[in-house]
Amino acid sequence: MRILLTGLAICALVAADAAQDAVKKELGQLQGEWTLVSGERDGQDLPEDIVKNATRNFKGDEATVTLNGQVILKAKITLDPSKKPKTLDYAVSEGEAQGQTIKSIYELDGDKLKVCSSAPGGERPKEFNTKDGNGQTLSVWKRAKK
Repeated sequence: MRILLTGLAICALVAADAAQDAVKKELGQLQGEWTLVSGERDGQDLPEDIVKNATRNFKGDEATVTLNGQVILKAKITLDPSKKPKTLDYAVSEGEAQGQTIKSIYELDGDKLKVCSSAPGGERPKEFNTKDGNGQTLSVWKRAKK
């Protein structure tokens, strides 16, 4: 029995290490600056001046979103690339949603990042779309060229 319990404990530790490695790998792929390509909220396209002037920067486990150079959101991020769709949570430390959590899903494909987020404190989106009144924001980002 002792051998079985030891074996189970080792398997659990190996699985936890593998999950942590997957998170580190995914965080590594997000690092750097991204520019907004398109977006919509509540089923309506975001204004062109927002699309042209928004950036998102990932540094370590923090994300900062700026508009016209002004920080509109700064947050510690937690992600789970093992979920389908992958999940990304923002614990907001700066901006209008300060002190709240924004639950998101995301899809990373090379230099393209698609994120669908709830309103602060809202339910996690189940799919990549927005509808009138659901408070969700869908954004598509491309990695900024160095």
